[in-house]
Amino acid sequence: MPYVNIKVTREGGPDGTGPTSEEKARLIKGVTDLLQDVLNKSPATTFVVIDEVSLDDWGISGRSVRDIRATQS
Repeated sequence: MPYVNIKVTREGGPDGTGPTSEEKARLIKGVTDLLQDVLNKSPATTFVVIDEVSLDDWGISGRSVRDIRATQS
């Protein structure tokens, strides 16, 4: 029973709030298909969860992604 957790920053969608419903559906199907093809796992028992994380809640090197992106513009 595979469980896959995808974490993405909440950005990039048409309104800047994150992946669209269509993009999420493609991710879920793609990951499910990959696990079936590579590991022969049943799609019926494969769980895929997508978490959207605020740019303020995702950091690297002691800085938030929002801060890093602001200095790159």
